Amino acid sequence: MIVALIIACEVGFWVLLAAGLALRYLAKMPRLGAAVLLCEPVMELVLLVVTTLDLKNGAVPDWKHGLAALYIGYTVAYGHYTIKWLDGHAAYRLAGGPKPVGAGYGKARAAHEWRLWIRTLVAAAVALGLLQAAIWYVGDAGDVSSLKAWQYGALRVAGIHGLIAVGYTVWPKKAPAGQVS
Repeated sequence: MIVALIIACEVGFWVLLAAGLALRYLAKMPRLGAAVLLCEPVMELVLLVVTTLDLKNGAVPDWKHGLAALYIGYTVAYGHYTIKWLDGHAAYRLAGGPKPVGAGYGKARAAHEWRLWIRTLVAAAVALGLLQAAIWYVGDAGDVSSLKAWQYGALRVAGIHGLIAVGYTVWPKKAPAGQVS
């Protein structure tokens, strides 16, 4: 059930995002579009409650609970960023807004990658916190090795993303020939 809910949350995210942006730019109803976009966090709250209730009702902690924690962490850290990024592109494509600024090249690109890494750290911290809360909640009564494995996975992802940011700092991306960086 939890995996189905995670999939429903992901599909719901994109459906609400498309509906919110369509209302905002195609239907010229920016307030209603913003209201639809504000419904997005409710799905993650539902996922958190259902996952907690699942553990409360005696479910064995496994990969599904770990995946739910990582999904919630990701949406906390990257959800608003994704909405803002797509909103900028929708404003440009559908409403004649300014062209969104890209990540750039050189030092600007490295700085962008470090900002993304900070978001990844936030995602990992939220996931680690949720997983640790689940471990404490289950306590000695159950096998929490799967949840601990997800904690190590979150740390690995943050570490790998940090290495990517280091790579853009040490070997900056160069602008294509003829383009100003």
